Amino acid sequence: MNLVALFAAAFGTAFSGALMPGPVLFATVRWSAARGRWVGPLIVVGHAVVEVPLMMAVIFGLGEALASPGFKGMVGLAGGAVLLAMGALMLRAAPRLALPTAGSDSPGRVGTLRIVAAGALTSVCNPYFVLWWATVGLGLLTQAKPFGALGYAVFYVGHVLADLLWYGAVSESVHRGRRLLSDRSYRRLVGLCGILLAGLALLFAYSGWRFLAAP
Repeated sequence: MNLVALFAAAFGTAFSGALMPGPVLFATVRWSAARGRWVGPLIVVGHAVVEVPLMMAVIFGLGEALASPGFKGMVGLAGGAVLLAMGALMLRAAPRLALPTAGSDSPGRVGTLRIVAAGALTSVCNPYFVLWWATVGLGLLTQAKPFGALGYAVFYVGHVLADLLWYGAVSESVHRGRRLLSDRSYRRLVGLCGILLAGLALLFAYSGWRFLAAP
């Protein structure tokens, strides 16, 4: 595999994964309706930041440990608990939410940090995020290894670019439709995201319990 093929593989696998609904997508939709088109890129910043240490762990030989049933079980239970709390908070806040009045698209310093943190938190709380790195990510990093640091950089850029393209498009789409959303519709959207997060939390927790309970 040459560097062009490695980039294409990294981009394609990451884009396919990003298309699947999950916590990061729900966070992007939830914040984009209120904060505008820059939410997608900011969510990806948080997502990408937490990928760096995980990528380093896989490179330095921890891929097998990350794929162990015990580790996946603990991540499933912990991630399920956090996602359940996030979903509950969204449902609790939904009845009081209102879209901001027209103005700057910039989310502001405090808003920026919160959105980046949401991207990071929804990533690390998703057990399939860790599982992807322990399987697909490990395989692609093995292909990148002969090229050294350049290969790892090409892989990472292709991977992040796919996330940026998809979540940026989602954020832009939600932003452009913001004028069509009433406060009631916005509350329903946030409530739906909260319900979906809670459902994923239960699924992840059950999956984690099964890994720990397996003989």
